[in-house]
Amino acid sequence: MNNLYHALSHPARRRILKLLNGGPLPAGEIAGHFDVSKPTMSGHFNVLKDAGLIQAERDGTTIRYRLNVSVLEEAASAILDLVKAGDDQKGDDR
Repeated sequence: MNNLYHALSHPARRRILKLLNGGPLPAGEIAGHFDVSKPTMSGHFNVLKDAGLIQAERDGTTIRYRLNVSVLEEAASAILDLVKAGDDQKGDDR
């Protein structure tokens, strides 16, 4: 789960996830939305893959990335559980 939160902590990686929310995209098309080097983009892709947030498919020399929605849903659920637990504790203090 730590990999997941680390992956979501960077604004560029969150932007990549937003782009992929519209469907799979080639790495080059995603990179075109950013003004950073190819190694930097590759690093962001690797962090997202390690966290399970995206999947890569190779087609010849092209890599297409797709969003792994189930992992995002799991993270959102965990965050909501934390918020709910915090709200429950506030009720106990009254």
